[in-house]
Amino acid sequence: MKITDVEAFHINPRLASRNVGQKPRFVKIDTQTVYKITTDNGIVGYGDCRGHYNLADEIRKKLIDHNPFEFVNGSWSSGLMGALYDVMGKHVELPAYRLMGQKLRDRVPVAAWTRPASPEDLAAEVIRAANEGYSIFKMHTCSYYDVLEQHRAVEEVAPPGFLMHYDFNHNRTMASVTRLIGQLEKSPFVGFIEDPMRWQDLEGWRTLRQKTNLPIVMHVPQLGGGPEIIHGCADLYMVGESGLDTALQRGYACGQANLSTVIQMTGGTLCKALAMHLGAVLPNVSHSINLDDQYEEDVTGVRIEVAEGSSPVPEEPGLGVSVDESEFERI
Repeated sequence: MKITDVEAFHINPRLASRNVGQKPRFVKIDTQTVYKITTDNGIVGYGDCRGHYNLADEIRKKLIDHNPFEFVNGSWSSGLMGALYDVMGKHVELPAYRLMGQKLRDRVPVAAWTRPASPEDLAAEVIRAANEGYSIFKMHTCSYYDVLEQHRAVEEVAPPGFLMHYDFNHNRTMASVTRLIGQLEKSPFVGFIEDPMRWQDLEGWRTLRQKTNLPIVMHVPQLGGGPEIIHGCADLYMVGESGLDTALQRGYACGQANLSTVIQMTGGTLCKALAMHLGAVLPNVSHSINLDDQYEEDVTGVRIEVAEGSSPVPEEPGLGVSVDESEFERI
């Protein structure tokens, strides 16, 4: 089997109706790139990711006339890697996770997500997410909304067991972080604090981790992850946005260190499917953060089920979700 063509399509899927009239909170939220890989034996694979990206000529040259299995665990975007795994899985009639490692779970915990929101908007989103089956919700904090005021609004509407994942955007000092976390850790609805301090301050991360009982998440380790793990900077490390090779390496390293991972891969249903396959094999996965719930339409015509805080790992060959060609063409 050899690749005969690689294509990238820029689409602008309609946002969820609740977002109509609101300024989109995510950069490039209304844009996606869908990758299509065709092989000489008639197999077609698809993958997607958030944003409009051009397919570089050098990447096409590397892929065309080559066997897709030459690129297992590659470092390209989640959209392109998703299309490759879709092709490979369909060829051997196996779900994509079987090409990544040993399956450890049938379902992966998933989180809804929003960028900075007023206390009122955040409370409404938490209600929406809980009604859709989520039990974890990520939100980026900012300088123009009070985190404690936002969280008080959450406490008024969140059901028992619901957990907030607050992203502090790695821009605070130890003094401000200590004060905020000292208040937030009193609440049963706070589950995770992401990037509480500047990435370079490894000693600050380690000290903060010793001071709080809230799990600390590090998004992009500036030294690659190994030194941060050895230094004891965080309880969880984020994977997924820097290629499958890095995700698997860091995920297994965290497993060996008895730490957890958070998978963050953003796009439509195809992208979430790839995240579910990755979540099936990585040890100690806490949850996966995706954006499929932000769209009214998708090239597959479906969304992966969310129930009791988790989504299933697809079992059909490849990514396990099919592109609706007519819907793809319409979008």
